Amino acid sequence: MATPRRLTEVPRHLLVCEKSNFRHEKSRHRHLVETHYHNYRVSFLIPECGVLSRELNSLLAEAGPYYSVKNLPLHEFITHEFITTFVKRGSCYALTYNTRIDEDNTVALLPTGKLILSLDKDTYEETGLQGRPSQYSGRKVMKFIVSIDLMDLSCNPGSKKYERVSWSFREKKPLKFDFLLAWHHTGAEEAAMTSYFCDYGIREHQPRVAVSTLSDLQCPVLQSRELGGQPAAACGAPELLDWLGAVFSGAELNNEPHNFISAYCCPQPSTVVARACVCTVTGFILPEKVLLLLEQLCRYFDEPKLAPWVTLSAQGFADSPVSWTEREHGFRRGGEHLYNFVIFSDQDYWLQMAVGANDDCPP
Repeated sequence: MATPRRLTEVPRHLLVCEKSNFRHEKSRHRHLVETHYHNYRVSFLIPECGVLSRELNSLLAEAGPYYSVKNLPLHEFITHEFITTFVKRGSCYALTYNTRIDEDNTVALLPTGKLILSLDKDTYEETGLQGRPSQYSGRKVMKFIVSIDLMDLSCNPGSKKYERVSWSFREKKPLKFDFLLAWHHTGAEEAAMTSYFCDYGIREHQPRVAVSTLSDLQCPVLQSRELGGQPAAACGAPELLDWLGAVFSGAELNNEPHNFISAYCCPQPSTVVARACVCTVTGFILPEKVLLLLEQLCRYFDEPKLAPWVTLSAQGFADSPVSWTEREHGFRRGGEHLYNFVIFSDQDYWLQMAVGANDDCPP
């Protein structure tokens, strides 16, 4: 009996690896972090470390806040007051939650002021807005993408475009969603977002931080100049990413015969470190917060350390309509879009960016 084709096909995944130095004037690290807008988990690993520094603990304590709002009408995002208060005076982020990108309508607000709507065919037609077919729709288009520039709307509040969007959101097809919200700003009132959305039962949250110390951890041997690895001398970037995934998920790495859960073992060559500190932050985490963690980890080597390298990983929401910048994101079978930095003591770094089947190549 022939095996159905869909069971034999392996969905395409993309992994882009590159190396550079944080001090290099053309280093892309800042841009890649700042344009990966919607992060739900950030993890870092420090070999030969048992206790986090005071500076890292301070940054972890300030990883929030973020907010949740239920049944928020979409027209709230296009009001002059909202755009003036949040979009123009900082970086405002929003993302629908309890929605599935491949089945439901989803919305994201980017810090650039772009409101991105991923709509099913019926909803798209009912809104009367202009958009484009999703590039992952296949032969029969069932998803459409609508992009609305809030900055442009605020500059032309009496324009036909503004009136059409307002009419669509308020009258023709009023849409409501549960949202996660966050706002990065300087010098503005902290309570502004809670007071602005007080009529919708807004709730404040802090990211969940979990720190653990692993003993006698088997780690891959890495050489900063050997991104692809070197037989019998150093492991490569793809092998390291697999290993990190196992460590962050708490998998056993010894490949014991009686272990039926995980047969994975550390790639070779490897070395055993007496202890390693693993930290995971889960929530709605802004790129600005991730960048502060990355910069602090770079400063980790300002004083001599036993660790030859440290890592920082960030994973995006699987059901976000975008991955990096405004690149369309889909779910297919995994919905992954993530990146990982390996930071070496001489400020060299490896950058790994991975996406799933329904994504463009990372930037």
